[in-house]
Amino acid sequence: MERTTLSPPIENVNRRKVLKGSLAVAAAPAFISVAHAQEKITWKVQSHWPKASGSFDDSLGVLAKELDERTEGRFKLELYGAGEIAKDREIYNIVRRGVVSMGTISPAYILGEAQAMGLYYGVPGTLRESWELMHLTKNLGIEKMVNDQLRPKGVIMMGDKSYPTELVLKKKITSAADLSSLKVRSTGTMLEYLAAAGASPQQIAGPELYQGLATGVVDGAHWGAAIGALSMKLWEVAPYHMKPALGFANDAYIINIAALDKLAADMRLQFISLVEERYFRRSVEYLHQEAISLNTGKEKMNVEVVRFPDDVLKRLADASNAILKKEIAKGDTAAKGGQALTKLMSDLGYT
Repeated sequence: MERTTLSPPIENVNRRKVLKGSLAVAAAPAFISVAHAQEKITWKVQSHWPKASGSFDDSLGVLAKELDERTEGRFKLELYGAGEIAKDREIYNIVRRGVVSMGTISPAYILGEAQAMGLYYGVPGTLRESWELMHLTKNLGIEKMVNDQLRPKGVIMMGDKSYPTELVLKKKITSAADLSSLKVRSTGTMLEYLAAAGASPQQIAGPELYQGLATGVVDGAHWGAAIGALSMKLWEVAPYHMKPALGFANDAYIINIAALDKLAADMRLQFISLVEERYFRRSVEYLHQEAISLNTGKEKMNVEVVRFPDDVLKRLADASNAILKKEIAKGDTAAKGGQALTKLMSDLGYT
C-alpha cells in the first residue's frame, strides 16, 4: 500500500448528492457505488490499555465515536480492553494474522519489527516537549520509516498521541543510592534507561500494575504520566511523582493492511484522515489533562512532586546518549532516523 496524502475528512456527506456527482470529488477519490454506500463494517480493536486507563475512553473511545458519526453508522469499532483477546506484544501478532483488524500498542513492545521503532517509541532523555516528538514522527519521517518496513509484514502503524513518561514511586528518593534499591516497572528502551540510573527495572502488564505496586512486586512504575497514575489509581500506593519526564513517547494504532484495503474508498479516506487528525488533537488535549490530573493528585491525594536528584539526572543523561547510539547502529534506516533526531535536538539547542 503506497503512502498517500489525504484530504481532510468531509463530515455529513449527503449520499444523494454523491450519487448525482456534485460532491464526488470532495467525498472520496472515486465515485461510490450504491452497494458501497450501504455497506456496514465492524472492526474488532484490541487495546493495550486496560479499560480503567484514561486513554481507553479518551483515545480509543473518542475515535470510535467520531468514526461512527462521520460514516453515519457505517463503520464501527468494537473495543476490547487489555487482555480480553491479547495483551502487549501479542496484539501485534493478532493484528498481523487478521484475528482482529486493529489494535492499540506501544512501539516499545515490538522494537525488533522495524529499525526505527525505538525512535518511534521515543528515545528517553532526548526531546523535552510533546510537539517535538510529533514533528519528528510525522514531518521528519519516523512513522514512514517504520511503516516502510512493516508493510511487507501486513500491518501499518499510525500515531495515537505523543505523551510524557513520568515515574511514580512508593518511596521518596534523594540520591542515586536510594534509587538503586528500588524495583521499577518499565518497558522498551526505558528499561535500559532506568537500569543505567541505578534502578532494577521489570516488565509488568498494565492490568497487573496496581497489584504489583500494592504487593511490593515493584516499588515504582510509569504508565504515561499523571493521567495514567490517576486513572490507574497508582498514586494510592505510589504517591511520589518524579520530575522531569523520563522522556516523550508515542502510543500508536496498529492496523491490518488487508482489512484497510477492503474498506470502501470513502470509509478508508474517513478512517485514515480521522486517525491523522486525532494524533494532533489528542496529543495537545493530553497535555491539558496532564495538568488537571497532577493538580488533582496534589490537592486531593497528597501526591508529592519530587525532582530527580542531580546524580540520577547525570546518569540518565549518559544513558540517553548510549541508547541513541545503539538505535542509530541498527541499520541504514535507523541511522537516517537518528540523523533527523540529532539535527532536531541541535536546532532546539539541546546539544
